[in-house]
Amino acid sequence: MTTTTFVLVAGAFTGPHVWEGVAACLAAAGAVVHTPALTSGPAADLETHIADLLAVVDSVDSVDAAGGRDVVLVGHDYGIHPVIGAADRRAGRVSRVVYLDSGLPQDGVPALAAVTDQELRRRVESAAGEGELAPPAHDEWERLGSTAGVSGAALDRLTALAVPQPLGTLLQPLRLTGAAAALPATGVLCTGNGRSIELVEAMVRMGDPALQVLAGPQMTFYELPTGHWPMLSAPDELADVLLRAAAGKGRRLETAQDDGPQHLRPFLLDVPDVPDVSRERIGNVDFYLPAGPDDEDPAPAVVIVHGGPVPAAARPTPREWPSLTGYARYAAGEGVVGVTFDHRLHDVTDYGRAAEDIAAAVALVREHPRVDADRVALWFFSGSGLMTADWLAAPPAWLRCLAATYPILAPLPNWGMGGGDGDAGSRFRPAAAVAGAGGLPIVLTRVGLEMTEIAATVEDFLAAAGKCGADVEVIDVPHGHHGFETRDADDEASREAVRRAIRAVLDRLA
Repeated sequence: MTTTTFVLVAGAFTGPHVWEGVAACLAAAGAVVHTPALTSGPAADLETHIADLLAVVDSVDSVDAAGGRDVVLVGHDYGIHPVIGAADRRAGRVSRVVYLDSGLPQDGVPALAAVTDQELRRRVESAAGEGELAPPAHDEWERLGSTAGVSGAALDRLTALAVPQPLGTLLQPLRLTGAAAALPATGVLCTGNGRSIELVEAMVRMGDPALQVLAGPQMTFYELPTGHWPMLSAPDELADVLLRAAAGKGRRLETAQDDGPQHLRPFLLDVPDVPDVSRERIGNVDFYLPAGPDDEDPAPAVVIVHGGPVPAAARPTPREWPSLTGYARYAAGEGVVGVTFDHRLHDVTDYGRAAEDIAAAVALVREHPRVDADRVALWFFSGSGLMTADWLAAPPAWLRCLAATYPILAPLPNWGMGGGDGDAGSRFRPAAAVAGAGGLPIVLTRVGLEMTEIAATVEDFLAAAGKCGADVEVIDVPHGHHGFETRDADDEASREAVRRAIRAVLDRLA
């Protein structure tokens, strides 16, 4: 009879103690469990930690040379980097890799690249001469991921037992041969930390080559309704998931797109084509200009702000996506200048520079001779919703309307935008900024089938808007999904919602 051996590898600043509850449950189920302590000290680097795990894997093999044990390597957060390094070098001895609320390590990329928290990155830079990074204080663990579900006592113990992280483990590039990519793997996503299977499916559909492995036949997924530390907040549930994962169970991604990528499918409404609406391209900005007897007179403008993050290599770029050009063409058909453009929101760390791109594009639009510079609307979609905060906090007089469609209106927990002083997260908080909106009309399109973690940000925003008396019109699409303009194109309710939203924006520009 084959016995499963689990090797549980903790993330940064932590150690074997975080696995005590999970290890007990796995052992009670008949599994063999190893929770190795990775080498500490300023001389340690990623290769040191990989060697630590290779020693464990080799010891398991020597105990049972007949191969009667399946070895499952589990990596939490940073721990996935040495796990993948070890699996790549012992692919013949590892039966499965489990990514526990972690990133997807790549060849030649250091673990620091997966750290989204900018304050933590700054600390790494400032500690360069010390060889180690001090562990988080009691109230700083949230920077590494949501502590939802972790008891106060467990958080106290996590802090008390925390150890410095050797900088070399974060800065040394991971070197892979590719052998680990073929191994069976399971992703365990913690929805309380902003990760879900639906979000992963959406990311894979965007076409990023690095993510396509997630849709492969060797990959399965589970979700846990807890924060980033399931070994502390839900040890029994995590142990159960690990046992099922080891047995090859789990959900596979649904990414089949027989009629093309979802975001490139046709817009749900008939809109004027290029011959009927003049398009002018200036730099990274496309102007859809209305035609007619008054086509030389300045007209109001609707500036469409695409969501993200969008991979930098995505083609076509967002300003040419049917869902966005559909809104711009519709506006032009109604006598208003429709505008699409590209900004540089390629990663959750890019919000600052993307906001600069938006401001530059808006300035260019207002200078255009066909645009009435005093009548402009900004329309934000999906992940660009965070950047509404800049315009809500102090709306300029020329901004006549701000629209948002299936927006993300707060950083998700795993984005590393904690919201402390100096953080991008403190700037990009629309719920806090809406108190400054005054009489600015806001048109918000809300989809009924929104991802839970995103829907929560919308409800928090609406609650804050209600408290300050903001002028918000909500347009509901009860059966609509995120990206419904191309995903739910056959639904008349979806089509009517788009018409209503456009009418609401254009009325406020009149």
